[in-house]
Amino acid sequence: MADDTRDERLRRLDALAGEWRLDAPAFPLPPELAAEARSTFEWTLDGAFLLQRTSVPVTEAPDSLCVVGLADGDGYTQLYFDARGVARVYAMTFDGRSWTLERGAADFTPLDFHQRWLATVADDGAEIAGRWESSPDGRTWTLDFELSYHRLT
Repeated sequence: MADDTRDERLRRLDALAGEWRLDAPAFPLPPELAAEARSTFEWTLDGAFLLQRTSVPVTEAPDSLCVVGLADGDGYTQLYFDARGVARVYAMTFDGRSWTLERGAADFTPLDFHQRWLATVADDGAEIAGRWESSPDGRTWTLDFELSYHRLT
């Protein structure tokens, strides 16, 4: 979306817009299904929100829908929903290169564990390398799984 009158934080999110192929080594796909692991980011509601749809053809990775909008200060809020019926709220930061999500409080569901996403967009914008981590207390983190995005459009 090319509108120079938008809030700078929304313009930053243009780096995510498009279609991506996903790769998660913890969830290996047979070669014939590898290209079907996809995520798309698109602007909705006149560019006020960025909508993410993700589909991975394995039961361990449920299809999901996320809506990203502006939060107070310099950040964002991401609302997450998946095919299991899970709904979560993440605090998000994105500076055009470094992308974080963190859930550290009960929201639609109780907080059984803390969760965060740490990722970096490549200089050329063609890849995003990231990792999901969890913690019982928000202080000691362990790797859940690595996830990379590879730009298709």
